[in-house]
Amino acid sequence: MSGGYSALAGVYDRLNGDVDYSEWADFIEECYARFAKKKPSLVLELGCGTGSMTLEMDSRGYDMTALDISPEMLSEAYTRAFSAGRHGILFLEGDMCDFELYGTVGSVICCLDGINHITDRKDLARCFSLVHNYLDPDGLFIFDVNTPHKFRTVYADNDYVLEENGALCVWQNRLSDDGEQCDFHLSVFEKCSDGRYTRRDGVQTERCYDEDTLRDMLSAAGFQICGIFGGFDFSEICGTSERWHIIARAEKRK
Repeated sequence: MSGGYSALAGVYDRLNGDVDYSEWADFIEECYARFAKKKPSLVLELGCGTGSMTLEMDSRGYDMTALDISPEMLSEAYTRAFSAGRHGILFLEGDMCDFELYGTVGSVICCLDGINHITDRKDLARCFSLVHNYLDPDGLFIFDVNTPHKFRTVYADNDYVLEENGALCVWQNRLSDDGEQCDFHLSVFEKCSDGRYTRRDGVQTERCYDEDTLRDMLSAAGFQICGIFGGFDFSEICGTSERWHIIARAEKRK
């Protein structure tokens, strides 16, 4: 799961400059206002990548723990946090399907389709179980997934080229016959100071999960679903939604 991100780590932020992490954090905080019984202070981000969301949430006063399986991505995140003087963030290298914390947290977040990177249903069940285990009673799990519609239309067998600030990524998609899994073959070119380019290759894979599967698996793990939305405006999902935002509350016996 980490191979493609090893190739992307050094240029990830340049190629994803269109992601508005401030708007995304606004949405998360609105979820807390609408669905949390009390505002969390301790927050875990799964699949933190280069730390953009972790740093945004930290700047808003949350006590952040950030976990990622890729040491290269974590290195970028730690360097960014250190440079910004954010020394209170706990960075952990680990698999979101097999991790340990020192205690419970008030909320767990996972942004930018990290859940889709879990390609085995047993692993996804394990992830949901762990998240439930480490959440405070009534704590919120907020995550998003790419939808079946996006897999069939945007991903499919399409090829893309992304270029920004001396970095170029050739992105070739290969969708499985059943439409449930897509492999992304990545070639990343980064311009050096002498004008030459370095090349790194990697493969990422995402699994498509339908709404019923996610609902059933969350329920089996002990969650109550607060809502599934098509955007940061809390709009209803529809057949052409490309991303679902899912908010679930951990139910625990006292």
